[in-house]
Amino acid sequence: MAKTDFQRLADSQRPFGNVTHPFLDDDGDKLREECGVFGVINADQAAATTALGLHALQHRGQEAVGITSFDGTDFISRRGLGHVAENFSSADAISELPGGMASGHVRYSTTGGAGLRNVQPLYAELASGGFAIAHNGNISNAMALRKDLVGKGSIFQSTSDTEVIIHLVATSRYPTVADRLIDALRLVEGAYALVVMTPAGMIACRDPLGIRPLVMGKLGDSILFASESVAFDVVGAEMIREVEPGEMIQVDFEGEVKSLHPFGNQRPRPCIFEHVYFSRPDSFFAGQSVYGARKAIGAQLAIESACDADLVVPVPDSGVPAAIGYAQQSGLPFELGIIRSHYVGRTFIQPSDSARHAGVKRKHNANRELVAGKKIVLIDDSIVRGTTSMKIVEMMREAGASEVHFRVASPPTAHSCYYGVDTPERSKLLAARMDLEPMREFIKADSLAFISIDGLYRAVGSSERNSACPQFCDACFTGDYPTTLTDIARTDDRSDELPFTDTPPTDTRAA
Repeated sequence: MAKTDFQRLADSQRPFGNVTHPFLDDDGDKLREECGVFGVINADQAAATTALGLHALQHRGQEAVGITSFDGTDFISRRGLGHVAENFSSADAISELPGGMASGHVRYSTTGGAGLRNVQPLYAELASGGFAIAHNGNISNAMALRKDLVGKGSIFQSTSDTEVIIHLVATSRYPTVADRLIDALRLVEGAYALVVMTPAGMIACRDPLGIRPLVMGKLGDSILFASESVAFDVVGAEMIREVEPGEMIQVDFEGEVKSLHPFGNQRPRPCIFEHVYFSRPDSFFAGQSVYGARKAIGAQLAIESACDADLVVPVPDSGVPAAIGYAQQSGLPFELGIIRSHYVGRTFIQPSDSARHAGVKRKHNANRELVAGKKIVLIDDSIVRGTTSMKIVEMMREAGASEVHFRVASPPTAHSCYYGVDTPERSKLLAARMDLEPMREFIKADSLAFISIDGLYRAVGSSERNSACPQFCDACFTGDYPTTLTDIARTDDRSDELPFTDTPPTDTRAA
């Protein structure tokens, strides 16, 4: 399919703020979700429930965490850098957040950079009262909206794209907060899953294409919202259903639940990478078990790319379910040929190759007795920059493996994501720079194969990809972006704008 002018622009540029974060595991060689959201209303201990739910979503954001509660009169917020347990594990920390409604957010920044001022939920006092918002996703026209708002007198307190929504709500002339939020979101492009708190109750909303996930649950008289169903399992709640694409759900303090679809009907495009990597395996996404989907992806990969080998070895932990599926389909033994340490924290990207290599070895170590003299198939969920894949192949050879074949449970990641996923700029994506054989040579494997895009669709329970109207957002593989990306396509001089990043604008432009 011929690329449009828009796709070529998207290939060559990156929005301000979608920068590689300095605290990335494996030399920035994994895609990272931006964040996870959780909310509960009409609960006896809303903040405690929120903290527990955020524990289950910790994999979606490990940079910072925030919780805001409402006690019927006041909104109270607590934020901190680091993990949930580091900030909200004590009774004292929870006691500072009273009330029967609370929302929380775990953050891994793509837009806005690090720092407490960008930790959500973001809160503002509007004419209608308090307004707290937790957002998973990315607004792809935030720069244009912000420039217009600043020109009209808005004063921003953070560098997060989420704050644009607050200002749009504040300046809307509709009578109710819900109507103002609808009015604001009609101006927004991109992906969002929102949990909003107001003095009247809680509002949850998902973008019209359903790119970012959001589910609804029930615990006694409480209604809950979360990025993944696993959060409900941890707090003991029952999942009711997914929040539908384009749906807005309002819950008041009397327990009344109202559902609206104010953005028309569009064909959903949920992010297919939730199946591949982002969601926890024990979650459900798009009506399917994530664990089951990953095993099916591995089985399909074995059908497409069989290999003469002795063992199937996962790259832990994300490659494990796909490796099980590959082993079962191929009839090869599944073995833990790589052991991962779970006690290595975030590591700063080191300046030397030797230090980077040591960083990988701190996390992964070859099971030498098992792999020595064996032909092995390594299964991983994706290849991003390729640096970690190369080091793991090298580690297997040093451990005595006679052959190392690499199989990837997703198509080549050749395009940047602009919908709330931290992706290296396209010039640093291995699949954007190389064809298959040069990629194989780069990671030094005996063979390399990726699952096909149609095979991935089949594995997650869909028909083959409909190129005219894809069933998922798969832009990181295909370059087929489902929304307009205004901030990327703009060609005017942006030197007078405040970018959504804490680094200079020149550091975030495309190479």
